[in-house]
Amino acid sequence: MSTPVSPAAGAPTVAATPAPAMTRREVLEALSGIMLGVFVSLLATTIVSTSLPRIVSDLGGSQHSYTWVVTAMLLTMTISTPLWGKLADLTNRKVLMQVALAITVVSAAAAGLSHNIETLIGFRALQGIGAGGLTALATVLMADIISPRERGKYMGLMGGVMAVAQIGGPLLGGVLTDSIGWRWTFFVGVPFAVAAFVVLQKTLHLPARVKRVVKIDYVGALLIAVGVALLLLWVTFAGDKYEWASWQTAAMLGGALVALVGAGFVERAVAEPIIPLHLFRNRTFVLSVIASAAVGVAMFGTAVFLAQYFQLARGKTPTESGLLTIPMVVGTMLAGLVLGRIISRTGRYKAIMVGGGVVLAGSLYGLSTIEVDTSFVVIGVFLFGLGLSVGALMQNLVLATQNTLDVHEMGAGTSGVAFFRSLGGSIGVSVLGALMATKVQDETVEGLAEIGVPASALGSGTGGVPDLSQVPDAVRSVIESAYSDGITHIFLIAVPMALVALVAVIFLKEIPLGQRSGIEQTLDEERAEEQEQPAQAS
Repeated sequence: MSTPVSPAAGAPTVAATPAPAMTRREVLEALSGIMLGVFVSLLATTIVSTSLPRIVSDLGGSQHSYTWVVTAMLLTMTISTPLWGKLADLTNRKVLMQVALAITVVSAAAAGLSHNIETLIGFRALQGIGAGGLTALATVLMADIISPRERGKYMGLMGGVMAVAQIGGPLLGGVLTDSIGWRWTFFVGVPFAVAAFVVLQKTLHLPARVKRVVKIDYVGALLIAVGVALLLLWVTFAGDKYEWASWQTAAMLGGALVALVGAGFVERAVAEPIIPLHLFRNRTFVLSVIASAAVGVAMFGTAVFLAQYFQLARGKTPTESGLLTIPMVVGTMLAGLVLGRIISRTGRYKAIMVGGGVVLAGSLYGLSTIEVDTSFVVIGVFLFGLGLSVGALMQNLVLATQNTLDVHEMGAGTSGVAFFRSLGGSIGVSVLGALMATKVQDETVEGLAEIGVPASALGSGTGGVPDLSQVPDAVRSVIESAYSDGITHIFLIAVPMALVALVAVIFLKEIPLGQRSGIEQTLDEERAEEQEQPAQAS
């Protein structure tokens, strides 16, 4: 079993000729395919964000259904991410990227054919498997072709692509929903996917890797999946379908505990664990995992519900909802472009992440104070801060971890951080969604009672996602107030998670960024081994 080392310590001290670095043109050509793949994945995810209130309403879903349309994808993305990362250490990463791309887009197109909420949730779950692969493999491939010191600059380009997808996705989704129907938000990504597949094939050229026997830890993956799924099911339905203190709670928590403990024993015993447990002896990895999970809660668990605030609390259309999220995406883009270049020039990253943690906590607290009549300018300032802080933290936590990993464990380590970020997001969406659903329902019932209107006035009852155009003005005011209070409530709950992320990055030990890419390190090791073999033979 290899021991994690810092690339900052330099390439292996051997007499071999160093592997040549890729030229800027070669790097950009390779990155073009990777970035296009990431763009397709993000577009498939973000394009439905502004349409979800209408989609769930048209398909007769409830507030819990709304949450599970998002959670199903995050759940499978969480579970599959470490498996993709392990496969990246064992097999052809380019082929894996193409497979993940195909899964993402085919399942997204199938979701567009859904005629009930259960089918939609199922295809979104399948889509998450592909998205998990693209999330893990993109950063692993960047580590292959770019050194840690230079990676910040190129991550700025990646941030720009992500920003285009995050801005263009909700806007395009809103326009399509308002003009020709929400189903087209699922179909529109197909041409982009075909282009990404072709560009990856033509531009991404990786050296042949040393053949390794592929041993996938299927038992460990299954136990992790069962444990995480039981936790998410518990936090989603506790307090609604059954009491928090009930036999269902005991069964789900007990089952999750048994599954996750069993996964730990399996990971210790197998030859190729999904998440190598010795990585938890790496201080940077552990703190990055903690911070990533906390950022995942704050990021996914709050941003998911912004569309409901704009559409159900403020009466905006899907297109207008997309426009109002632009400040958050601009913040993320600026963080990637500007802060990434600063990191590449200086080799320092900790101060930027600490600043990001402070801004994250402040932005979430600011969003917890907004009301049904708060100025959109004020909301835009808070959203800009949220985007800026996520951009300063998310990719740089991966960068800090990769800087301390052995080249042969880059996939497992990188996907491990992504796994816990997605896990935090999954739990965050489930918990915050459940709390919001309860608060919205309680306040709606109370508000309707005050004006003497029965709950049946909403058609599907207080548990459904209402269509504001179909209810009287008095009822509409009650619904808007309930959703405003419910969404700001979950922003406040997310503030402590931001503080956890801040504390984690404060204790992060900053290690100077290395100068060698993953390909260079691998080729250097192979050449050193070739030189050692004749010497041993003589």
